[in-house]
Amino acid sequence: MKRPTVLIAAVAVVAAGLLTWLLWPGGGAKPTTQQAVSGPYTVQFSADRPRIGGNTFAVAVTGPAPEAVTVAPVMAQMGHALAPVPAGPDGPGRFRAADVGLPMAGQWEITVSLRGPGGAAQVVFPLLVN
Repeated sequence: MKRPTVLIAAVAVVAAGLLTWLLWPGGGAKPTTQQAVSGPYTVQFSADRPRIGGNTFAVAVTGPAPEAVTVAPVMAQMGHALAPVPAGPDGPGRFRAADVGLPMAGQWEITVSLRGPGGAAQVVFPLLVN
């Protein structure tokens, strides 16, 4: 009679450990840096350990100095499109969007929009949130 009880307990411990590992906040998140070109702008996008909740995104721009930079998260598979977040200046050619809330884990697309003397431009960066 003890054998089924021990087996059930072992399975429960393994299942609890696996569930904890999968749901642990930021457990598998890795920093990401990506770069793309749009018109006269070269845009570098960085996210340090993307996670559910507030995130800070860094944007570095070479080319004509943009007057405005925004980031807009979209999760197409789930129909989520969040309002664009303005990125404030963080040094020459550098911008930072703080407290960008991502409500769930999964594949997001971050659209970086620029407006400036080089015209308007958009670049989309994929972002996996754990």
